[in-house]
Order: sequence, then C-alpha cells, then structure tokens
Amino acid sequence: MTSQLDLVRAIHDISRPQLLIKSFDGIHISRPSQSNMASLSDQTYVPAIRPESLGDSEFKRRHGLKYAYVAGAMANGIASTALVKTMGENGMVGFFGAGGLSLSQIETAILELKDGLGDKPFGFNLIHSLADPDHEMATVKLYLEHGVTLISAAAFMRITLPLVYYRVKGIHRNNQGDIVTPNRVIAKVSRVEVARQFFAPPPEKLLDQLVDRQMITSDEAMLASQIPMAQDLTAEADSGGHTDNRPALALLPTFIALKNEAMETHNFESPLCVGLGGGIATPESASAAFSMGAAYILTGSINQACVEAGICEDVKKLLSQTEQADVAMAPSADMFEIGARVQVLKRGTLFPVRAEKLYQFYKNYTCFEDLPPAAQKEIEDKFLLTSFDAAWQSTRDFFLSRGIQQEVDRGEQDPAHKMALVFRSYLGQSSRWAIQGTPQRKMDYQVWCGPAMGAFNQWAKGSFLEPHTNRFAAEIAMNLLTGACVATRAAFARAQGLELPPAAGLFSPMPLDEILKLISS
Repeated sequence: MTSQLDLVRAIHDISRPQLLIKSFDGIHISRPSQSNMASLSDQTYVPAIRPESLGDSEFKRRHGLKYAYVAGAMANGIASTALVKTMGENGMVGFFGAGGLSLSQIETAILELKDGLGDKPFGFNLIHSLADPDHEMATVKLYLEHGVTLISAAAFMRITLPLVYYRVKGIHRNNQGDIVTPNRVIAKVSRVEVARQFFAPPPEKLLDQLVDRQMITSDEAMLASQIPMAQDLTAEADSGGHTDNRPALALLPTFIALKNEAMETHNFESPLCVGLGGGIATPESASAAFSMGAAYILTGSINQACVEAGICEDVKKLLSQTEQADVAMAPSADMFEIGARVQVLKRGTLFPVRAEKLYQFYKNYTCFEDLPPAAQKEIEDKFLLTSFDAAWQSTRDFFLSRGIQQEVDRGEQDPAHKMALVFRSYLGQSSRWAIQGTPQRKMDYQVWCGPAMGAFNQWAKGSFLEPHTNRFAAEIAMNLLTGACVATRAAFARAQGLELPPAAGLFSPMPLDEILKLISS
C-alpha cells in the first residue's frame, strides 16, 4: 500500500505522469501505459506538468521565452538592469523601470542591456506622462534610435501619439505577405475601457497626424489599421504603486472575454494574449492564474526585495518583514491634483500619513499661507525640512531644468497650483529617498508595495528565502513556477475525486540547483 509520503512525492515529481489506482488496500502508484489506461474506473491520471509548459505557447514564441514569466517595471530604476539581465539569462523577460528617469539615465541602461544580453529578451517601460508629453515622445524616439523593440506601456488612460509612433514605425510586409511589426507593446491595464483601446488598431486620427508630420509613411499608416496597439495585455489586479485595487478573480476573466471579442471583431492575424499581474506571490496564486487562462504571469512587489532590485538595503529588509496588512493607499505625485493614489508600504514609514495630510490641505485651502500656523510649521519642520518659499525655489528650478516653463508660470500666478507643485515635489522625492537610503528621510520613504509581499513572506517563512539577502529574482521565479506545477497536479488529482494529504499540493522553497535537478529528472 502507498504511504502518504509516497503520494506527496508522486505529485511533486512534476516531470513524470502518474497513475494513481484505488484498490481495497489503498492507493497504488503506477506509470501510465496502454494496458493500465484501458480501464479508468478507480484510476486517477496526473499528467507531467513542467514550468515551461505553463502559459501560452504563442506568447512565449513571440518574445523568445522559455517560461511565461514577466518581471514588471518598477519606476526610477528599481527594476534595475541587473534584474532585467537575470530574467533574460534565465528564459524569462524583465522590463527596466524607466519611469521617472532622465533620458541620459535611460540611454545608459539601454546600452548596458544591449551589450549584456545581446539577443536575449528584455524590455523597457514607457509610462504615460500626463504632465510632460514631450518627455514621453523623447523617450519613444530614444527607444527607436537604439532599437528597443519591446516596451511595457503603463498608466495610460488613452492611446497617445508617442505610443502610436512607437508601435507603427517600421511596420511592413515580408516576402510571404505577412505584416511585420518590429516594435511590440505589452500593455498593463486595469480598466476595461483602456484595455479595449489596446486591443484595437491605432486611432486613425493619430495615424493621420503622424503622416502629416512625416513621422510615418502612408503605407505604414495603412498597415497599422490591421494590427492591435498591443498583442499582449497584462490584467493588473491589486498591486503596488498605481492600482485600482481590482480583484484578480474578476479582472482576468473579463479581459479574456474582451480579448476574444477583439479577435472576432478585428480578425487579427496573430492571436492576442492576456496575462495577470498583481497578487502573484505564491505557487498557489501562480497556479490559479494559469488555471484561469492567463497567458503569462507578471510579478512586481516581490522583486523589490530581491538582491538585484535598485533600492536600498533598509527598504529590502522592511519588505522582507512585511505582512499583508502593512500596505496603504496614498496620494501619488504624478496625478496629485486629481486625487490619484498609489499603494505603498506603511510599515516603518510615515509617508502614507504625511502624504494624505498634504492632499487634504491642498483640497481644503487655496494657498499655503491660508493653512493654520501649526500646520504650516509641521509641514516646513517635518515634511519639507525647509521653508515653503525655499521648497518652491527648488521646485521651480527643477521644472526649469526640465524645460517645463508653463508649470512655473502657472505656479507663480496660481497660489493653489504652487502649493500643489511643492507638495508633489515632496511626494516625488520620497521614492528617491527610499531608493538612495537617505538616513534623515527614513520616515518619509515611499515604497510601492502590494499585499503580494505579505503573502510571499508568509510562504517563505522559515526557508532559505526568508532573509532578503538570499532573494534572487530568477530563483524566486523558478520556485513559483515549479510550485505552480505541483499545485496544479494536486488540483488535477483532487478534481477527479482523489483524496490527497494536504502536503501533496504544498511546495516549499528550494534552491535553484535542486529545482533544476527536479525538473530535469
């Protein structure tokens, strides 16, 4: 008779199909064959499921991946070149966090990754610049100049001219008559109305503008009407940073239905794919995503605590101790005036509380001088660490250095806007203080983080992955994918009515060399 330990081992042996046969004296484990598969009564078939089997084969083929795993872009270089390199070297893809960086910083990263990865997959982030569309276009031109052929489009509320320019430039037909689009977009979206725009051809109005400006040819514009803005779209559920806190269980099926509708409406040559990000932090969540039909999974918060992440050690340690309730929503720097929010860490920092205070002051007063004297003193002494006038001069200099004269002019004419710009400056700098590890600003650290971090820490507790110094992004990815295989095999067996011990579907973190040995057996 098979012991419970033998059953656990059989489920965990993910590379081998198993036949679990019920008899009067218990369950017997056998290898499937023509003879013993002839009668399936009282038999449970568990197929081999390997990490490279998970996800959509077209998505993997399109991007040259072995595994359907994406490391998402975290702004200001938190998703660093080191993180992107390790993803590409291990059959996955990572996106460099270009949001918030200067063009020269982005260019340096491009050159480093092109030199370090060669033909291996990598991508860069393109974040919608609501207040600075010129920077968005300049970033696109930089990507085109250096041959960056894959971007992650994030925080877009509508399709913009720079985004269409990137997608359409260079489109042509090959010798077989197929449409070739050199530049690929993976959109990250949480709203149906935005997803629908990405799963449709580029807007004709924007194509006409690009033709009129001689940025694309009429032939390119004509071919663009037959392709989607993005072939791949990440359904962004409850996540760190900008998020609508959407539940993954509702969001993913909605976007898959939207994908099917778009394929039927537009009859695109190549299939569309929908992946899932937000909350992916354990083998069970990865398994659930793939079981629901996700073409790929995208991780974010959990990578921020990894060795390769471009953020200070103190923050990585804080993240490794985070629990699910240790996050909060706070006003964002880039869309402060309209009340947009980001999900951040509240453990070990006062940032969420202070940011909320600043937003409420902005909402309720027309200028800084109208605030109660005690509030003015608190902001200057504890938040800005300087006078409001000095903070305005620094903010003014920043905008002038970026060539954004209109914001300065508006601030000098409108006291409410001046107050908003100074408060936005505090919010914007707070993320950089966290990256740099500025000691005197420890209580002001803004750390983008979702509840996935707490779920990961609970899973990693007691294992070699508990200390942040042991967390390497590719090793974590392989643990999640391998664990997803185990969880899926256990679910497959249980769906056929087989009672398994609880441990059969549980996967504890394993060093990478042990995982490679397991999946190669």
